[in-house]
Amino acid sequence: EVQLVESGGGLVQAGGSLRLSCAASGFPFEYYAIGWFRQAPGKEREGVSCISSSDGNTYYADSVKGRFTISSDNAKNTVYLQMNSLKPEDTAVYYCAAILASYSDTYYFSTSAYDYWGQGTQVTVSS
Repeated sequence: EVQLVESGGGLVQAGGSLRLSCAASGFPFEYYAIGWFRQAPGKEREGVSCISSSDGNTYYADSVKGRFTISSDNAKNTVYLQMNSLKPEDTAVYYCAAILASYSDTYYFSTSAYDYWGQGTQVTVSS
């Protein structure tokens, strides 16, 4: 059974930090890229960051560059998203998802291209 389980969300003040985790199982992790997406109330789901488990390449949305860092522990089949200098506009439900790494990286921020999704974890940043 394929599973992606997010954890680490919570309530934090602006300027604070959180680290999200995405634990994957049930598929060959080394052949997939793992992306983080977020969805705020009334808004579309948007790509935040992605890492390819095969080559370690990382990708970031402009809105989080320099503040968020994605990393992967292939031995644990887990991807992390370290979020620093959080802003109220970062408030959203954060999801991790898996896409075959053989896809062009132009698809890495496309929600429709992903095969598997987690259930999401809430991140709330207070001002």
